Amino acid sequence: MSRFSLFSKMILFGCAVSVLPLLALGYFSFQKSSASIQQQVNESNLQIMSQINGSTEQILRTIDYTLNYVINTNQLQEALYRQLTYHDFQLYYNLKRELSLLQSPETHVTDVILANASKDWLINNRGLYTFSGYEHQETLSELMKLPESTSWVLLETGTIGSSDNESYGCSHTIVLVKKMPLLHLGEKRGAAFATIPSCQLGATLGNQDSSKRTMVLGSDYRIVAHPQPSMTGKYLHETPEGRNLEPDLFAGDAGQFTLDAGGRELSVTYVRSSFNGWVYASFTEMGEYTREARSIGWFTFYVSALMVILAVLFLWLGSRKVYMPIRQMFQAIAERLPVHIATSRNELQVIDAHIKALFASNTQLQEELDQTSRQVRTYFLLRLYQDQLAPGEIMERFRLLGYDRQVDDWQRLIVMTLQIDSLDDTRYSPKDQDLLLFAINNIVEEMIPPGDRLPPVIVDQTQVTLVGSAGRSEEEFGNNIYKLTEQIQQQLKHYLDLDVSIGISLPFDSLKKAGRAYQEGLEALKHRLKFGKGVIIPYYSLNEGKHSGVSFYPKQLENQLTDAVKLADEAKALELLKQCLDQIFSSEHTPREYQISLIRLLNALLIVMQEAGIRWQQLGLQESSVYDELLQLYVYPEIDSWFRLRLIIPMADVFRQRQESQYHNLSERIITMIQHEYETDLTLEKCASRLHYNAFYLSSVFKKETNLTFSEYLFQYRLNKAKQWLVETDMSIKDIAERLTYNNSQNFIRSFRKQENMTPGQYRKQYSSPGS
Repeated sequence: MSRFSLFSKMILFGCAVSVLPLLALGYFSFQKSSASIQQQVNESNLQIMSQINGSTEQILRTIDYTLNYVINTNQLQEALYRQLTYHDFQLYYNLKRELSLLQSPETHVTDVILANASKDWLINNRGLYTFSGYEHQETLSELMKLPESTSWVLLETGTIGSSDNESYGCSHTIVLVKKMPLLHLGEKRGAAFATIPSCQLGATLGNQDSSKRTMVLGSDYRIVAHPQPSMTGKYLHETPEGRNLEPDLFAGDAGQFTLDAGGRELSVTYVRSSFNGWVYASFTEMGEYTREARSIGWFTFYVSALMVILAVLFLWLGSRKVYMPIRQMFQAIAERLPVHIATSRNELQVIDAHIKALFASNTQLQEELDQTSRQVRTYFLLRLYQDQLAPGEIMERFRLLGYDRQVDDWQRLIVMTLQIDSLDDTRYSPKDQDLLLFAINNIVEEMIPPGDRLPPVIVDQTQVTLVGSAGRSEEEFGNNIYKLTEQIQQQLKHYLDLDVSIGISLPFDSLKKAGRAYQEGLEALKHRLKFGKGVIIPYYSLNEGKHSGVSFYPKQLENQLTDAVKLADEAKALELLKQCLDQIFSSEHTPREYQISLIRLLNALLIVMQEAGIRWQQLGLQESSVYDELLQLYVYPEIDSWFRLRLIIPMADVFRQRQESQYHNLSERIITMIQHEYETDLTLEKCASRLHYNAFYLSSVFKKETNLTFSEYLFQYRLNKAKQWLVETDMSIKDIAERLTYNNSQNFIRSFRKQENMTPGQYRKQYSSPGS
């Protein structure tokens, strides 16, 4: 077989249409689930950042609104334009009470400072101070110079004082700076400062792990709040996450992007506050995204792998079940093919080639059968017209040829005989006679409907057609036949430019009379000498409308008798002789008519003797005395005994001796061929072709002489050769099989074991001598 058998190709194709789609489905399912999870995580991160932004901004807005309220109170507005001393205790108390509104657990404000540089006073949680004498007066002055009326500033803890900030242990403090007065567009007289520990805001960002960082960035991308207090105050580019980060990526109000941070791929989600411009950002490793996707991916992989295994299993079982009949068919065919052909093609190619060969053989056989059928039909009709069939045999042959239903309906029949008058003065030569008769036969066949005729045939340069009719009167039938013959003459004149004459027999009602009708047609054509060429001659115009005399001579029995003598079948020949003589003497005739019939029978036997080359001396006869001997006999038993002893038995003995000699000679020649050519693909047909005999005849001769068929004898001879080689040589079993024309060694082993009840190897082991 070729490199890939049909079974392998079926498995590969099945995998291609089932396994690959399953793998593709699993892959795309994983990709889709990963993308879906990533999208959900991104949306979740964006939502979380928005929530953190909202909650933090709510605190900052509360602080901002409250501080605005405090600044705009009448007490503070009054204090902005006067100096405060310890004598203004009531005003100080009122201001402290207003400032306490900002300091609550919800706002995380630890200290509020009111500083009036123009009137040189400062109020904080610890009391009332002169601004010029305050320890951190310079830092406050710098903050008061900020360009904006309201600013959010990140400072190190203790930079503007207030020991309360230090109690939180935060390294940095977020300071809200508001210049006063708010509504005055001129020179600012002072400022209010609200401080928030940055670690308090960092705590609101929630718990963080190693794969996720959330932070709040100021407008200068400095960390304002971070879950890890140590990171507060650093700039973004100083962190591992922001080392390769361009600030321009935070240009929008919100967004997401990916970032390569030292070999780690990060997903960055940010929201920019519309209140103070801070950026709320989270940095999440991409591995976090795919954590669930990986679990789904493994689950998808296991399910896909299970489905693939099941698909391959069912595919293998199904393909094996479908392939098994093909395999059996292939093996049955391959055993009959040469090894190099069976192994160079796949199963379907071998089966296809074999089927094509079968169709070609069938077509050829059909053509041969059609040709043989036509020949058998023609031969049957020839014997019918020549009156060589027994009455009971006629209808049996018609039934076998499929004409029985057709002729059963016919009530009247005639035989038409047609002959070419002359080829003189035509464009044809005598060598065209057979071809012209063939053309005439085809034209007649086309002109007469198949249901009204038997197939036309050519007998001794005469075209003969039997025409039948059902349901017509004798007059109508006769008129129709005459019109038909005129049309035939016209068509042949038109197409072939030939003059033909047609003889028509008298109507008859039984096929047993077809031979007589044929003779009547020929008898009618003989009258062309009188009427000229191109005539239509009905027999009723010649014989007063009566049939010709029926011959009492049994021609059909004569033929059977001569055939039995040729076959050396003495018993059959003697039986047929008795039947023939019985029929001759069954009717009342004159002695002369009896003698004529007996002379005809004698002539038939003498013709057989002459054609077979049998000498008169072999039969003990003298040529001049045979007729005299017969004519001297007048009694039926004597005549029967004379034919038996003088002709039938001696002639059968001669033919028997010849057959035995011929059979022996043919058998010896076939055996010689087998002995010299047993290593080739020798067949009985090849032997018959070389000996110029029919294969069926040779088969019967060989069987009669050897009691074995040709195939059995050839097999036995090869088997004996194989046993000889196994014992006397060291040839391998494969070489022996190939030398004996087996397709493969397994076929040889099976045949050997079936015949000898042991394998070739066992036979060699049992019968080989120790020294061989």
